[in-house]
Amino acid sequence: MEQNDLQRAIMAVLFAAGEPVDAARLSQTLEADEDEIHRETQALMDMLSFGRSGIRIVRLENAYQMCSSAEMAEYVTKTLETRKPPKLSPSQLETLTIVAYYQPATKAMIEQIRGVDSAYSVSALLTKKLICEAGRLNVPGRPIVYETTPDFLRVFGLESLADLPEIEKVELSVSKDQIEKTDENQTPQQEGEQV
Repeated sequence: MEQNDLQRAIMAVLFAAGEPVDAARLSQTLEADEDEIHRETQALMDMLSFGRSGIRIVRLENAYQMCSSAEMAEYVTKTLETRKPPKLSPSQLETLTIVAYYQPATKAMIEQIRGVDSAYSVSALLTKKLICEAGRLNVPGRPIVYETTPDFLRVFGLESLADLPEIEKVELSVSKDQIEKTDENQTPQQEGEQV
């Protein structure tokens, strides 16, 4: 199967970019409809996969990136001594999981679910570029909200967040049956008071 001009242009741009390129940007610069960009890029992905090429194009949400095929990872690593994916401690992995499933998530939300201070884990994930600041919540104090990055998708081999396995999410509100009495002599009014 011979590549058409659009496919060759897409491949050249993705090769030169070295990072994810949004389909809308490809559409604008290559003067093609975004649906056509998706269709032609998928054809390239299929062709590279079918031909067992040493390179692949991966889709990350609405962007594409060229990378080496997984089968060639050993050779690439040996030759280039590439760095390994970031190692995550259990606390960082818990924090990343919360951000991935509840995003946009505040540090307070992360700490409420984990039950411990998560400042170090959030900072480490920001440094590893697996999460990023996505703005501020419009409430008093204006806390920063965090979301996952395209690097998160690439490191975990996901095309989009929809590929995350289903989980039972934690309910973040407090109901009366969740409150444990500490003193048997409390009145109903005292039970509802904030500590």
